[in-house]
Order: sequence, then C-alpha cells, then structure tokens
Amino acid sequence: MRVALDTNGYVDFCRGEAGTVDLLEKADSIHLPFVVLAELRAGFAVGRRGSENERVLGLFLGKPGVQVIYADDQTTHQYASLYRQLRRQGTPIPTNDIWIAALVLQHGLTLHARDRHFDHLPQLMRR
Repeated sequence: MRVALDTNGYVDFCRGEAGTVDLLEKADSIHLPFVVLAELRAGFAVGRRGSENERVLGLFLGKPGVQVIYADDQTTHQYASLYRQLRRQGTPIPTNDIWIAALVLQHGLTLHARDRHFDHLPQLMRR
C-alpha cells in the first residue's frame, strides 16, 4: 500500500500511536504532501521545540520509501474537480485539505488522516 499522511497522521506517528506506526511499517511507500510539510513547519515556527521537531522531520524524510509530493498542472485540475464537487454537495472543507486530497487522488494513494471532513470525498481511499 502507498500511503499519504495528513498532518495529524504524521503527528500520530511521532507520538507512537500504534495503529499509525503499524500502518507505516507495512506501507510500500509513504508520501507527505507539500501542504502537510508546510503545515508542520508552520507549527514548528510558532512552537517551543521547533529545532527538535525539524530534526525529527528531517530524519523521517530521509527514510527509504518516504517522499514529499508537490503540485503540478494535473494537481490543479484535480483540485478544481474536488472544489466543484464539494461546492455542489454543500460540504466545503479547508483549502489545504482539498490540495491534499487532489494529490492523493492524482497519485493513487491511500490517505491516512483523522479529519472527518475527508468523508465528503468518497472517492478517496482512506486508512
């Protein structure tokens, strides 16, 4: 399984949450959307342990099978389609999470996230 982590999935992994750790140990590859990377670093910037958190993140990103995924032109089309779907459903979700969902769909990944608003996108594979 190829897994993409939402911000709270990464935090759960760092906290040693058993279900998340087990999932990531079994994953063929782990993908961190650029938006998640930005959200993490924003939190580090205003937190008390920014340097330590950045060090841990660097170790995580350096592991074999872990990669950051970035938006491209295809991602913008996925984003637009999801935005339209959510608007028609009357179920908006945060903008950053639309970007995450667009990347997950584009790359055929399984999303690991606690946020319930991803339930409004049944085409997302979740774990």
